[in-house]
Amino acid sequence: MAISDWPKQERPREKLLGRGAGALSDAELLAIFLRTGSRGRTAVDVGRDILDRSGGLRGLLDLTPKRMARLPQEAMRYRDEAARA
Repeated sequence: MAISDWPKQERPREKLLGRGAGALSDAELLAIFLRTGSRGRTAVDVGRDILDRSGGLRGLLDLTPKRMARLPQEAMRYRDEAARA
């Protein structure tokens, strides 16, 4: 289900504006920066996978910019491989 289909109060951007950053998970905050997901996956899904692949927010912040730039593609591949297993 696309984020646009979620109840307005549960959408990351609206939640941030209405309740502040403390009301969002790390994946939801990352989704706001990503702005878009991929086919069949929301930005929150992609954000969650990126955090999993990088070892959480601390791990993500410790990555080099070059490595960080590759994370969205790696997260999508990781999810596809997990779905096939």
